[in-house]
Amino acid sequence: MSSGHKAMTLFVTVILGLIFVILGLCGDWPLWAWPTTAALLLVIALVTHRVLTPEREAFPREFGPDPDLQFPEPQRQEQRVAHVALPSSVADYDFSFSATVRWLVLDAADDAPYINPAGLAVEAVLQRARVLTAQQSPDRSAFAQHQLDGVLGTMRPDSGGRITAMAQDVSLGLPELDRERLVKLSNVRKDEDVWEHERNYERSKRAYLGDDVLKDTGTAVVWWLSRNDGEVEGAVDRIGMLARLSAAANNENVAPVFEHLVSPPAAPYAGADGGPHTSPGLQWTPGSDIPASSNGAAPDSSSGSPSSLDSFLAWFGFAPADPELDLFAERLIVLARAHGKSDVVDELRRRFGPAQPPADGEEAGDATPGPEEPPAEPES
Repeated sequence: MSSGHKAMTLFVTVILGLIFVILGLCGDWPLWAWPTTAALLLVIALVTHRVLTPEREAFPREFGPDPDLQFPEPQRQEQRVAHVALPSSVADYDFSFSATVRWLVLDAADDAPYINPAGLAVEAVLQRARVLTAQQSPDRSAFAQHQLDGVLGTMRPDSGGRITAMAQDVSLGLPELDRERLVKLSNVRKDEDVWEHERNYERSKRAYLGDDVLKDTGTAVVWWLSRNDGEVEGAVDRIGMLARLSAAANNENVAPVFEHLVSPPAAPYAGADGGPHTSPGLQWTPGSDIPASSNGAAPDSSSGSPSSLDSFLAWFGFAPADPELDLFAERLIVLARAHGKSDVVDELRRRFGPAQPPADGEEAGDATPGPEEPPAEPES
């Protein structure tokens, strides 16, 4: 019985005893009533004690679990790791990993070896992070960081089963120099792709023009008509030009059936200073009867005279009766003599007569007046 129960029983007994005393004095009870009242008061005290005393439990409370007592929370420990290099999918480009590692120590056998929980937890987290980052491109560090937040956000046991570890506040980045290199490499790859596409386009265009459009003259004419629908007369006027284009594209001569449509070479011209200008389509060889073209073929007979010298002079625009022809011939003799072309000098002398030697003090390139040219009159 506890002290609380005893105090309550005594309190009830005293109160009832005082009530009985007051009633007996007020009611002027006889003497025999007082022992009876005392006995009744004792019975009431016993009944009160019995009522207030709890029943004995089958299992003592001190040996049972206390439902109000809470188990202590397991103590979590954490450690910050920073700037740990983790590999990426590209060699020599490593991520920089930082995170807060948290762990719980698991129960182990009594004979289990002593461990360093922080070291095991950090090693377990880094192994899990390494598996993910090794598959990520170095220029996707932000995306890989969000993936690591999910992968490392759950407590998982290590390989030895001694601790469970996780990571939070994950940070994954790439050094600034590596980021600049990746940007440059990306720009170069893009430029190479554009260049390769341009090359492929150029090859396709050349193949289209060489193997299809300019395969022969007829194909070229049909192609021009398809690009200029309805201009039949224009196609007919351009057959000669298209024949030359198709022949040049295939490194061949113009087909004989189209030779009469090919335009003749351009007419010879004289320079602005009156001096000789060599034409890329005409080469004059002294002593030969007909001037030869640059490709070794003889020029059209309609554009020259039987003599090579006459053809050369006609190329400069001099007619046989031109009054300036003798002066031009003498200039040619002086120029040929200055360059040591004796065969040209002999040819010109046979045709136009000897040239007067240059006077003292005059340059070799200065022209001397011809024998048939009247001297210039002095100015008044």
